[in-house]
Amino acid sequence: MPFITNAQALAETKLAHIIEEAKQADVVLLGEIHDNPAHHKVQSEVIAEIAPVAVVWEMLTEDQAARLTPDALSDPAGLGEVLDWGESGWPAFAMYQPLFEAAPEAQHWGAAVPRSVARDAVAKGAVAFFGVEDAARFGLDLALSQEEQAAREAEQQAAHCNALPYDLLPGMVEVQRLRDATLARVALLAREAAPAGAEGPVVIVTGNGHARLDRGAPVYLRYAAPDLDLLSLGQAEDGQIRGEFDLVRNAAPIARPDPCAAFY
Repeated sequence: MPFITNAQALAETKLAHIIEEAKQADVVLLGEIHDNPAHHKVQSEVIAEIAPVAVVWEMLTEDQAARLTPDALSDPAGLGEVLDWGESGWPAFAMYQPLFEAAPEAQHWGAAVPRSVARDAVAKGAVAFFGVEDAARFGLDLALSQEEQAAREAEQQAAHCNALPYDLLPGMVEVQRLRDATLARVALLAREAAPAGAEGPVVIVTGNGHARLDRGAPVYLRYAAPDLDLLSLGQAEDGQIRGEFDLVRNAAPIARPDPCAAFY
């Protein structure tokens, strides 16, 4: 899938339009590049306007989300410590704090696949950890075509500076599919657990890759619940983003070191 490069068109995706579309959806995927503050600003503004019943986090495990008690959520500035965010490997919590502040009434759900499970899934496959019954429900047990498998393996290799042993690539694709399907499953659980009469969509906060319509969490959501109204927002930098989305909004790129410099 080529990059979208029409930065002017992307810039014209107005925030008000994103909000209006999100209000009509059952599940809203808010993509991001994790370390771009402008992307988090958009997410927080959308969340504040649409008042979701639940927020599903790629960044939180189930155990971490369980720490988000009403008392903890009443002090957003202290959540980084509650969640041991500094040990998580994610960018600074200050970028994510406004998202919690924007959803004071929402339930918060963790959908991160623990590292130990991800490591095992490389060797044993996604279905072994997702469960056979749920894998069939979400379509995770369906094999990718040879063309799609090859494309995904090439993308994983490029994302890892072309430094991975080739025999690891199928397992890396399995982990990505497991993460996508887990986001989808947790989003449906959050929707089912919403209080009776509650309004507002379920929001998924995740990287652009998991928000992709063509291969991310939406694929598994649509397989398990085809009647859901989904909206996927991708957030680009300098007009570049990979994949398919309902809406794309552009932002300026941030300065960051070359992640592959050590391999030169």
